[in-house]
Amino acid sequence: MVSVAVLSGSPGSPSGRVWLEGSSQTPFCESPREQVTESPESGIQEHYSNLCMEKSQKINPFILRILQEVDKEIKKGLAAGITLNIAGNNRLVPVERVTGEDFWILSRILKNCLYINGLDVGYNLLGDVGAYYAAKLVQKQLNLIYLNLMFNDIGPEGGELIAKVLHKNQTLKYLRMTGNKIENKGGMSFAAMLQINSSLEKLDLGDCDLGMQSVIAFATVLTRNQAIKAINLNRPILYGEQEESTVHIGRMLKENHCLVVLHMCKHDIKNSGIQQLCDALYLNSSLRYLDVSCNKITHDGMVYLADVLKSNTTLEVIDLSFNRIENAGANYLSETLTSHNRSLKALSVVSNNIEGEGLVALSQSMKTNLTFSHIYIWGNKFDEATCVAYSDLIQMGRLKPDNTDVEPFVVDGHVYLAEVSNGLKKHYYWTSTSGESYDHSSNAGFALVPVGQQP
Repeated sequence: MVSVAVLSGSPGSPSGRVWLEGSSQTPFCESPREQVTESPESGIQEHYSNLCMEKSQKINPFILRILQEVDKEIKKGLAAGITLNIAGNNRLVPVERVTGEDFWILSRILKNCLYINGLDVGYNLLGDVGAYYAAKLVQKQLNLIYLNLMFNDIGPEGGELIAKVLHKNQTLKYLRMTGNKIENKGGMSFAAMLQINSSLEKLDLGDCDLGMQSVIAFATVLTRNQAIKAINLNRPILYGEQEESTVHIGRMLKENHCLVVLHMCKHDIKNSGIQQLCDALYLNSSLRYLDVSCNKITHDGMVYLADVLKSNTTLEVIDLSFNRIENAGANYLSETLTSHNRSLKALSVVSNNIEGEGLVALSQSMKTNLTFSHIYIWGNKFDEATCVAYSDLIQMGRLKPDNTDVEPFVVDGHVYLAEVSNGLKKHYYWTSTSGESYDHSSNAGFALVPVGQQP
């Protein structure tokens, strides 16, 4: 049972404080008189204001401003397929972050707005109450294909509510739960959902404090789920040194032939773990984007990766950032990319303790391998030979300036490299308000492998 206490506000309203204890039952029920027929004919902004007055709810000026823009789009005849961006980390306009109570009103407005097929309410204060109304919205708004709830203080109860409503949903394609501490309980609910749901294509559960049990559950479910094309399991809470999660995910990759993007950042992967993944990649013919950044992989692990790249013709993007492959690992990769592999397009070796020799070797592989077009090297140890090598690649047009994170400059006749804000996933944690977040340069990994993106 759930114990609910509501202080102030009208009957059935979520106004005031709400405490949820126990399981995943709904935090409160709407009374029959609140089942109002929505009619946005006078404009969605006016409808929002009127409903706030009717329910004695304070008008959120940030929501009001966004809805005004939607009304303008509608008047211009540009209303088809709108993604409503009410993210709380917008710094170009004053922001009053959306609470669970605000979202209660907003969900009532949006459930009949069929021209809205995407909703970004990341970096707000929805909590489990907002998660309840997000679940109701997913249940009723049958045009919604993209929902971003990242960093909203949603806990295990709220995660369970959203996962359960997706059992019957057949329209949502892309869900971001990034940064909500749904923990192992919420993770298990999402894994159970994937046994039933056959429409969701991309699921982001990075930084959600998933436990070992739920990571293994995802690996087990994905051996049979044929719908998920991209999954993010970054930074689970793992204990022990046996790399059980990597072992299970490796087994999954041997049987799954639909997954295209896999993020395993901060999984404490060591050389034995990357060996498990590489053994699976000999048999896998679908994975195109592999993210194993921020792990404990050394040059010995690159022996396995370089070897599998000789026969694997599917992988296009590999993120090895923030490991420790050093010169030896860079040389292994360079040899394979020069002589064998012709499918890899992008490689990130940012901050891998690589010195001049290894970086120069990677630059030389770009001269013979014309498929290899994106490389990110910042955070390693540049000598003058490295600076000259990458400067030459850029000047001859072999390496486009937008396809790397360094830019050459000359001082007193010597070439140096400066950092440029390009990368595989620059806008993973934030979205540019100037519209550049899907440029190939700033978000190269997602641009090269565009799976399950928002509308």
